Amino acid sequence: MSALRVLVAGLGNMGRSHALAYHRNPGFEVVGLVNRSPVELPDELAAFPVLESYEAALAALKPDLVSINTYSESHADYAVAAMETGAHVFVEKPLATTVEDARRVVAAAKATGRKLVVGYILRHHPSWQTLIAEARKLGGPYVFRLNLNQQSSGATWQTHKNLMRTTSPIVDCGVHYVDVMCQITDARPVSVRGMGLRLSEEIAAEMYNYGHFQVLFEDGSIGWYEAGWGPMMSETAYFVKDIVSPKGSVSIIMDEAAKSDDINAHTRTSTIRIHRAATDAAGAFLQADTDLSMADEPDHQALCDREQAFVLRAIREDLDLTRHMDDAVQSLNICLAADASIRSGQAITL
Repeated sequence: MSALRVLVAGLGNMGRSHALAYHRNPGFEVVGLVNRSPVELPDELAAFPVLESYEAALAALKPDLVSINTYSESHADYAVAAMETGAHVFVEKPLATTVEDARRVVAAAKATGRKLVVGYILRHHPSWQTLIAEARKLGGPYVFRLNLNQQSSGATWQTHKNLMRTTSPIVDCGVHYVDVMCQITDARPVSVRGMGLRLSEEIAAEMYNYGHFQVLFEDGSIGWYEAGWGPMMSETAYFVKDIVSPKGSVSIIMDEAAKSDDINAHTRTSTIRIHRAATDAAGAFLQADTDLSMADEPDHQALCDREQAFVLRAIREDLDLTRHMDDAVQSLNICLAADASIRSGQAITL
């Protein structure tokens, strides 16, 4: 089969990694890159043309697939424009900055018959797949305790400030982990409560760089998520991934040397610990905790390679992505409800 011609828009950390994934996969042919400002590229990508205008690149190159890795506010318009020209779309999370726009993108995919894959990279991570499977074996209702704080400085803090022009940390990162909650419980979310605080005068007065929220599910499960960005954030307990049920718990045990500004640390699991709550007549646990080593798990680039291999399969095998798209809208809806709760001071009913 002929290679799919790919246009990659946005050349930040994720865009460069996805571009490399396309370049290294014989099922794709990179025909152009888009970035609004000059950017340093790895040697493997240096020969590809870099255009400043997305619209001009889309019209001139007529790609089979558009990979959208730009700031969140452009995701919906870029995705719809690509599908209306006949291209399939991969778009980094979040799918959009409003639920209405997310639904508009999904509607465009259904109307045009184009494939739409959203960048939920944890869905392609074998360790996270194991975490979800082991939690589901325990059975609910669940308590989800999840966070990802990042002590950022220099260029990373600047990137975070750029992101916060439109998207808060609990939305940008939160959609990943809410998606994990939803995959485990399968129950409908019913309400969200959130709190947040602006901890820096370097960001807009109406934005906050620290937030946390609680989500309640129809089956009684409850979830907590926390995210903060900036030079003031603590490295202590910045990465908590813990799922508790009446029958025990499943947790990620992080390498103590890992740092929050290491992009690989955001997906690395190191060890998954399974704890079972069953006890004997004397109250002693019937089973010792089980530690599953994740020493051979893929790094960030290998995960991007896996994710784009799925995109290729979705297109060539005409996979039904209805659940995938619906899940992307639902996780965004929960995180945006948390944002609305923070801004209003009220719980939000979903």
